Formats: sequence, structure tokens, C-alpha cells
Amino acid sequence: MAEINVTPLVDVMLVLLVIFIITAPLLTYALKLDLPEVKSAPASPGGEPVRLSIDGAGAIYLNAQAIEADALRIRLAELAARTPAPEVLLRADKTARFERVALVMSLAQQVGLTKIGFVTEPPAVEPRQ
Repeated sequence: MAEINVTPLVDVMLVLLVIFIITAPLLTYALKLDLPEVKSAPASPGGEPVRLSIDGAGAIYLNAQAIEADALRIRLAELAARTPAPEVLLRADKTARFERVALVMSLAQQVGLTKIGFVTEPPAVEPRQ
């Protein structure tokens, strides 16, 4: 026989392709992220933004005053009635549960505040030597 049999090569390639298709999505979720320290452009000038903060214990603050979730919905609805609707600047502690962050974002979105920005701290700059 003078021809090369490529059937085993094709079989191996198909098996490898299936393995990569199955394992590739699993690798994308294995990243450990530390999002709070980023460089970003300053907020665009406009009306007075709504400042929401969440501390490590899960307490919610509206413009530096503690507020409960039920009262927050009412207050956000009042703020959303302004023209134009203000931007929401959300600051969350690194140790805050994402459940509380999602709750605050959901409350803001339900009342019509769709422009939500995350406030972060810039990374520490090491002195040059």
C-alpha cells in the first residue's frame, strides 16, 4: 500500500476537539478577580448624582445617611422623577455581599434609574526609586 491511512489521525483529532469544547467553558470561570482597584475616567458633569454606598456589613447609605431597603425604594422613586434622571454612583465595600449590591441595583432600575456607575479606588502608586 502506497497511501497513508489518516483515519486514526482524524479519530484522535475529533476526540481532542470534543474534549476542548467541553473543558473550555470551565476554564473561563476559574479567574479570581479583584475589581475595586481600577483606573477609570471621571464621571461626566451633569446634575447632582445619587450616591449609594454599601458597607461590609451590608448596611445601605443614601448620600452618606443610613437607609433601609424599603425606604430606599421610595426615595429613589422620588429622585427618578427629576428631569433629567440623575446618575447613580454605587460604592460597595470589597467584603460586601453581592446579594446586597444586586438588591440596590435592582431597586434603582425598577424605579427608572438606569444610569448606574461603580465608584472604585485607584490603585496605589508605588514611589519610584
